[in-house]
Amino acid sequence: LLAPTEMSSPSLKTGAYILIGVGALTMLMGFLGCLGAVNEIRCLLGLYFTCLMIILLTQIAAALVIYFQKETLKVELSDIVADLIENYDPSDEDKRNLQDAWDYVQTQITCCGWTGAKEWENNEILRNKSNTEYPCSCSNRSKDLVEGRGFCNLEDPVNGTATYADWPVHEQGCMDGVEQWLKDNLGIILGVCTGVAVIELLGMILSISLCKNIHSEDYTKVPKS
Repeated sequence: LLAPTEMSSPSLKTGAYILIGVGALTMLMGFLGCLGAVNEIRCLLGLYFTCLMIILLTQIAAALVIYFQKETLKVELSDIVADLIENYDPSDEDKRNLQDAWDYVQTQITCCGWTGAKEWENNEILRNKSNTEYPCSCSNRSKDLVEGRGFCNLEDPVNGTATYADWPVHEQGCMDGVEQWLKDNLGIILGVCTGVAVIELLGMILSISLCKNIHSEDYTKVPKS
């Protein structure tokens, strides 16, 4: 969801660059594997095996980092979202993709803010309008969700300055919503990760087997003196 240039968290930046590197390595790995298998080139199959092993080790390392650094990552992500909410501006096209991504999160998880809707009171635009508007993606009314982004107007007038309690928005913060989503889908996530790991291991076994077969064929072709 977050591009490396738009993040202030060193951990998330590092994670994003690692994912980009793994993606590039995966493309290279597939090319080497196909070329090595078709032409029976041992060195390319060896590179294929090495790439698969690096990817598998990277995935294991990433899982360990996320598990042991989850509290640090949570704090850093909270800071990023707080800054995003405070500077949210639907007219800013430079941040359109990032803001749309956050609107999508709030709409799909039916949440508002990272810890709650009160965080949106820090938004500069809403403060200038005395909080008589609220984020459409936080709304619990279906007609507001048609817009899906930007700010919606309060239908009922409020004497003085409105607060988040006057907004027709979800009470749950997205942090709790994301954690609940992960718990609800933990089995699926673990199943997918396990499946990917098994496929990678099978690829490593297959590349070793092909290398051995090629070596055996080369040995039998050598004329005996």
